[in-house]
Amino acid sequence: MEYTTQMDAARKGIFTPEMAKVAEKEHLEPKKLMALMAEGKVIIPCNKVHTCIEPNGLGSMLKTKINVNLGTSRDLTDLNMELEKVNHAVEMGAEAIMDLSSFGDTQKFRRKLTHECPAMIGTVPIYDAVVYYHKALGKITAREWIDIVRMHAEDGVDFMTIHCGINKETAKKFKRNRRLMNIVSRGGSIIFAWMEMTGEENPFFQYFDEILDICREYDVTLSLGDACRPGCLQDATDASQIEELITLGELTKRAWEKDVQIMIEGPGHMPLNQIAANMEIQKTLCHGAPFYVLGPIVTDIAPGYDHITSAIGGTVAAMNGASFLCYVTPAEHLRLPDVDDVKKGIIAARIAAHAADIAKGVPHAMDWDNEMAVARKKLDWNAMFDLAIDPEKARRYRESSRPEKEDTCSMCGNFCAVKNMNRILDGEIVSIFDE
Repeated sequence: MEYTTQMDAARKGIFTPEMAKVAEKEHLEPKKLMALMAEGKVIIPCNKVHTCIEPNGLGSMLKTKINVNLGTSRDLTDLNMELEKVNHAVEMGAEAIMDLSSFGDTQKFRRKLTHECPAMIGTVPIYDAVVYYHKALGKITAREWIDIVRMHAEDGVDFMTIHCGINKETAKKFKRNRRLMNIVSRGGSIIFAWMEMTGEENPFFQYFDEILDICREYDVTLSLGDACRPGCLQDATDASQIEELITLGELTKRAWEKDVQIMIEGPGHMPLNQIAANMEIQKTLCHGAPFYVLGPIVTDIAPGYDHITSAIGGTVAAMNGASFLCYVTPAEHLRLPDVDDVKKGIIAARIAAHAADIAKGVPHAMDWDNEMAVARKKLDWNAMFDLAIDPEKARRYRESSRPEKEDTCSMCGNFCAVKNMNRILDGEIVSIFDE
């Protein structure tokens, strides 16, 4: 092969098959796509081993994509249920699946995903290391942490979250500037605890160059994890969050020197009025690398409805530069999501992504909305259902309350503005009560 990674290909002027698919989907000129990729502003996460993948791009000028988190836990280990979630996610248009499994035969599940699933597959190796080695956290060696990264690359994972921004220096700053909620990132809390117990430097930071060599070999995209993301509104945009972001910006440059694709992870819980500024800070400190955000969740008081709080924040984040939204389900903060939770989370995230694409002027983003407007004007119910982001729910609502006349709905009936305007403009008589 004449290139190692998609970034390397772009820098060498090689237009890969993956780039061709992305350029077509995004209505982007090939030369423009390659230029953005060469700069690191667009990525195509696509492990060489994951041969069944449907390539998608993330970054500047592209449509906002969504990721679906799932995976087993100690309390819920049903792999069949997780696979059902995967299938639903793909059917509903999720571009990425992130396997956060923390119990059971994680490698079997991961390999099944990379052999059968067309979505981008992401993982967090630090979770899997604890499962794989099955020993006390403090007994895991630095070498063992890195070996898990290689295992995931060999298994075909397209992107990995690596918590490399929280090193000894950022840990000291965190302890000096205590938070209301401390560290809420699972991976961040694990590596922080490991550093405290062993006295050693974060191996993902210390051996970052070795990780880059692995990623270059398999063309794995690094998702630089936000170990210090805020877990409540009070902690947003604090010293620890910004200190970590500065470190991630430095690591981004090192990755690009080896042609490794990078994205940056971001908050987290955050007041609505801080989101746009955070996107600008990230773009500046991390040199325009694609931004992958969890939420942001804009209020802390809505357990059971955090698919809504995150969709509000996600829309604002994406319209101000975030490229990739991690969905949040109604089960967030409460339990492992079930299939219905996953569906609700996906719909909310897709609405947020689409609304943001319209706001930031992504080419052809509003075509879908215009098609829906035409169907509504014609009172073409079947076309409306087909165009709906959730056709099944739209059909079910219509069927649950049938109107007297098929060209109306049970809310307006003959008061329907659309129906009456169509008639009057066609020269017909509108007689609401006599019909």
